[in-house]
Amino acid sequence: MNSVILTSAYLAPVQYYTKLYAAPQIIEERHDHYVKQTYRNRCTIAGPTGPLALTVPVERDDRPKRPTKDVCLSDHGQWRRLHRTALVSAYENSPFFEYYADDFLALYDRPFRFLVDLNEAFQSLILDLLDLHPQITPTDAYVETVPPGFDDLRELIRPKISPAADPAFQPATYYQVFASRTGFLPNLSIADLLFNMGPESRIVLRNSCR
Repeated sequence: MNSVILTSAYLAPVQYYTKLYAAPQIIEERHDHYVKQTYRNRCTIAGPTGPLALTVPVERDDRPKRPTKDVCLSDHGQWRRLHRTALVSAYENSPFFEYYADDFLALYDRPFRFLVDLNEAFQSLILDLLDLHPQITPTDAYVETVPPGFDDLRELIRPKISPAADPAFQPATYYQVFASRTGFLPNLSIADLLFNMGPESRIVLRNSCR
């Protein structure tokens, strides 16, 4: 796999984490224009009736082209409590939830101001739990020219784009709590993989690379 350029992402999908697993270097773009309905502020987990989207609300800004790094979190709708409750409801019976839940859910009590800081905190925790140590460099300016040896995935890993569009990703199946009701749901949030598979998540990430 080549090195890659990715956006910031909230509890990013398995596809995103295959890049953190396999890419030699990762540039995390933080100076791109913030776009709604992307993984920057949303993730998808498995509920008992199918996929469940969780969205982090952000403060409104009148600027038409607001950099992602400047996006501030909103407290609208008590989203922290709702996300915590949704994760507990979805995964309390998963094999590894009890091992990771305290550290994981505690991040919702931290007073993050910026979306990128929230995303980075979850990503750092998950990488530690998976014992992964990728070389990630946040940008200090927008990457206009893609460096040699890098693939630009900033527009590829998005909720409305099928993972099949990514030639380097083939979602491997793994145990899911509600699979008997919903069938296997591919490319959910890394939280789904982590709580269901624990340390073996690394194997699933490896098997999802092609």
